[in-house]
Amino acid sequence: MWTQRKYQSGKMGEENKVTLHGMWLSPYVKRVELALKVKGIPFEYIEEDLSNKSPLILKYNPIHKKVPILVHNGKPVNESFVIVEYIDETWKNGPQLLPEDPYERSKVHFWAAYIQQVMESMLNIFTAEDQKQACNEFHQKFRLLEDGMKNFFPTIENRNIGLIDIWIVVAFGMCKAQEEAFGVNFLDPEKVPLIHSRVNSLLELPLLRETVPDHDKAVSFLRALKETSTKGQAH
Repeated sequence: MWTQRKYQSGKMGEENKVTLHGMWLSPYVKRVELALKVKGIPFEYIEEDLSNKSPLILKYNPIHKKVPILVHNGKPVNESFVIVEYIDETWKNGPQLLPEDPYERSKVHFWAAYIQQVMESMLNIFTAEDQKQACNEFHQKFRLLEDGMKNFFPTIENRNIGLIDIWIVVAFGMCKAQEEAFGVNFLDPEKVPLIHSRVNSLLELPLLRETVPDHDKAVSFLRALKETSTKGQAH
């Protein structure tokens, strides 16, 4: 079962139709959704039920059978990083998400990949049998990210939102809901003050704030996920 919504930041003609297949809580989907909105690209959003995958998912992503899937003029593009690069290279008239300079672009690639590692380490806590060890591994990676990005973060003011901003806010912008659901302190301002400040600054921007999933809905979903995981481990 799926639902459709349209985001019109301009006129979307059939000759340039953009459709995003996603799941409302997926950080990978949220990356693509934010990239489209930052670039000002009109698109249609289709919410997919991943427990009952639609024929369109099987058609457009037969290898992984996952979302996000971007369909542009009938042609599918898969994997969030690949999709965001495709968006940036296809729509040149909007704000650029990645720098043109090859070296600066390589740094964005590196940090985006590491942010994904940190995010996946955090998500692993939710289903890990040894939660304490999983938490320690996450916080170690998080501190390395904090230290490594001290000289990388440019100021937000007077510049476009870029790919790293999108990766950061999607990875850690929902930490309050995750902390409430799992009782784990993720975004500690004493341990990672730079990232904590960065996330809060990004969430002050309406476009980014409105893309973060509803807090109460997210908490409810994550608690149900935790309960399911606990029952599975018990058996």
